[in-house]
This record gives sequence, structure tokens and C-alpha cells, in this order.
Amino acid sequence: MYPPPHSPMLSSQPIPPTPVTLTEKKYEMQYNLQQQLASRNLMFRAGAAPLPQAYTAAMDYGSQMMNAAAMYGHGASPTSSFGQTLRGNRRNDMPPGLALPRSPVLDEFRASRASKNKGKDWELRDITGFVVEFSGDQHGSRFIQEKLVSATSDERQSVFDEIVPNNTLQLMQDVFGNYVIQKLFEHGTQAQKTVLAKTMEGYVVYLSSNLYGCRVVQKAIESVLPDQQANIVTELQPHIMRLVTDGNGNHVIQKVIERVSPDRLGFVSLFTGHVLELASHTYGCRVLQRCLQHLPDVQTRPLLDELLRSYAVDLMQDQFGNYVIQFILEHGRPEDKALVVAQLHNRLLYMARHKFASNVCEKALAFADADARRLLIEELMAPASKPDGITPIASMMKDQYGNYVLQRALRVAEGDQKEALIDTVRPQLAMMRRYSTAYSKHLTSSTQQLRPCIST
Repeated sequence: MYPPPHSPMLSSQPIPPTPVTLTEKKYEMQYNLQQQLASRNLMFRAGAAPLPQAYTAAMDYGSQMMNAAAMYGHGASPTSSFGQTLRGNRRNDMPPGLALPRSPVLDEFRASRASKNKGKDWELRDITGFVVEFSGDQHGSRFIQEKLVSATSDERQSVFDEIVPNNTLQLMQDVFGNYVIQKLFEHGTQAQKTVLAKTMEGYVVYLSSNLYGCRVVQKAIESVLPDQQANIVTELQPHIMRLVTDGNGNHVIQKVIERVSPDRLGFVSLFTGHVLELASHTYGCRVLQRCLQHLPDVQTRPLLDELLRSYAVDLMQDQFGNYVIQFILEHGRPEDKALVVAQLHNRLLYMARHKFASNVCEKALAFADADARRLLIEELMAPASKPDGITPIASMMKDQYGNYVLQRALRVAEGDQKEALIDTVRPQLAMMRRYSTAYSKHLTSSTQQLRPCIST
């Protein structure tokens, strides 16, 4: 059910891997130099000082990202997933002895936080000149986040000025720094949000496919003005199919669908012809559901028609596609629900005993209209196909998935049909109790309200 290697979904323009930060690149160069020296028996003596750190926090990370992209080129670096390099970007991932030393200010702050006697009451003004370093530290990042919520406009501007523009891209990809950038998007002025978003221009695809960067892009989409939202969409659009099926990028596409005006989402038309691939993909099925949830009928109708008329039965039995069908049953228009329910007729017994399709059967019983529900339950109550054969009810009662569908039927049946269903279940349940099967316990538990009717 996954897209084949030659699928058009996977043949869009290739994306360079996420560029490394300047810090990470320097670590790598240092490590490579050590390896070269070691191979020539010129390795530093034991106890020698690590290579000096000859750069400051004010380096231009935007230029570094462009240089890295040019260095690696398209497909020149191995990737673990779309846009994700195999190397890590945390200081703990670096070779031993190459970790950056902390400044005395950060050491003092961490010591005061670890001490029972907290010492002085730290404020944002106390870390002036060290905001970037604090943002990349677990405790420092939490401190800045807390203070930004109640900070004055001058204090926020001070933090903003140290980070923007030279250090934003570095922190957006940092496990702790990304939270500081998110707080600036959340609590900054609209002018500050606009400037922050501008620093992302040209790197939106890289950030969207980064584990931490994708969170910043989502926060930006929530915070910026419509014109900047449109700029983000424009950057994403050439790579939309790959991002939809990317473990990080799919969250960005979902946020775009939720927050951006539908008239700016022309990329949705690209999904037509790929509905089966999307609906049966672990991430694509989520994006498809967001489309059905947030977009107008003029954009979703081609997707629904393709799905319901060609692939509904297949998707009911798919481990991811069944969630899309369930979504339609719960939130779709009455005519779309009716099309799904119609596909279940004459297949209900089989579907009810299927690991994934049984979930669809339960949803159909819960959300179908009264007449359609009655027809489904009548199908469950049909007699055995052979004189000495097993009835559908008995088959479902003994099945690990079918018994849940039967429980649902007992809860939603109404009037005389409910009484008839109880009368059909009663003798079978009494027989199953003798063997004390797990399924009989589940069924008995779900029918406690019917105990007077099924007591033996």
C-alpha cells in the first residue's frame, strides 16, 4: 500500500540535506584533523588541551547554512530520512574532549539552580551577552522561556537583539534553543515576529524536515501575518509531496492546512491521483484528514470522490487508511457516510473480523443514520448460510475483533431490533460462559445493562 519507488509522489525535485550548524561543522573538522594526525602517529599527547575554540556566538549562521548546502549539494550527503542528516547536532554527539566549555556566567547560573540555597534572583538583564549560550542550555533555555512571558518590552527586545539575525537558524535547530525561538514568536511584537520569519526565508524546507526546526515553523505559521504565511507556503509547495510523507514535515503541512487561508493552498490539487498513497501512509493519512477537516468542499470533493469510489474497501482494511474512513464516517457529509456504509453491505461479517476494518464497522454502527444502521444489524443477525453452519452472531462472538463490533451493535440497536438481537445472543453467550473465554467476558461486561434479558 506504500508508494512504489517510481511513484510521482517520490519524484519531485530532490532536497539537499539539512545544513549543519557552524558549531557542528567546526567539531567535525577538528575531529577529522585528529583522526589524520592519529593515523600519522602524531596524535596529541595524553592530557593535551583540546583544540581552541576560535569563534564567538555572533557568527553568521545564515551564511554557514548556505555554504553547507553548497558543499553537500543535492544528494551528496547520506540521509536517514527526507532532509535529515545522519549526524547529530547536539554537543553531546561530538567526539570526547571537544565539547564547548560553559561561560562562568552559565556555570554560576547552573550552580545557583542546583543549590538548595538559590542565591540571587536571576533576571534577563543578568545574562546580557550570554543569551545565545543560555538558549542552547537545558536550564538556561527554561529560564529564558519563563522570563519572556512576563518580560517588559525592553527586556524582550534585548533578548531578541542578541539572537536575531545571526543566531536564529542555529537555535531553531537546537533541542533547547528552539523553545526560545517559539517563545519569541508567541510573545514578541508583530514587528519582531515579522523579522524572525524573514530569517527563515530560503530555509523553510530545511527547517520543516528538522526534528526541532519543524516546531518553530509551525509556531511561525500560527504567529505571522497572512502575507508571510503565503511566503512560507510558496517555499514549501515545490516539495509538498515529500514533506507530507516526512516524519517532521507532515506536522508543518498539517499546520499550514489548519491555519492558512484555503485560497492560498493550491498545492492541495496535487493530491488528486495520489489519494490511495496518501491515505495508506503513516503520515499522509494525517494530512489527508486535516484536508477533510479544514478545507471547503470545492477543494476536498475531488479527493473524496477518488477515495470513496475507488479505494474505500481497500482502505477499510489498511492499518492507516482505516482512520481516514473512520474520519469520514464521524465527520463527513451524510451522502459520503452513506457511500461508506453501502460498501460494507454484504461484507460486514468479513470486515467485522478484520483487525483494521472492524474499527470502521464500529464507527459505521455508531454514525450511520437509523435506517442504514438497522440494515447493518440485520446483516449480523442473518441465519447460517448452511443448515449445520455457524451463524454470523456466533462467529463474531468468538472472534477477537468481531466481538467488539457485536458489543457496539448491542449498544446502538433500538426497539424491537434490540430485543431480537438480545434473543439471538442469549443462548450463544450462555454456551460461551461454560468455557470462560476472554471474548465471552468482554461481551458479558459490555452487556451488563441487559443482564435481566440474558440471564440463564
